[in-house]
Amino acid sequence: MEQTKRLVMTFKTDGDKKVSLVVDDPRDDISESEIKAAMDLVIAKNIFAPNGDDIVQAVDAKVVVTDTTPYDLVL
Repeated sequence: MEQTKRLVMTFKTDGDKKVSLVVDDPRDDISESEIKAAMDLVIAKNIFAPNGDDIVQAVDAKVVVTDTTPYDLVL
């Protein structure tokens, strides 16, 4: 079984749409304050413009862990 972990940070744009930025394999000891600071930096630097809209607000963040079980279908 293979396990993957991703930090999903969701933002709102000035076009009132939600967009997410995903970071693969975040540190196990990452803190809420570090995530909040990173999200604030994304907003302050204004370097992403999804569909031409500016990111204006942090909505939420979560670490998503996925277990994948591959099956060999050649019998």
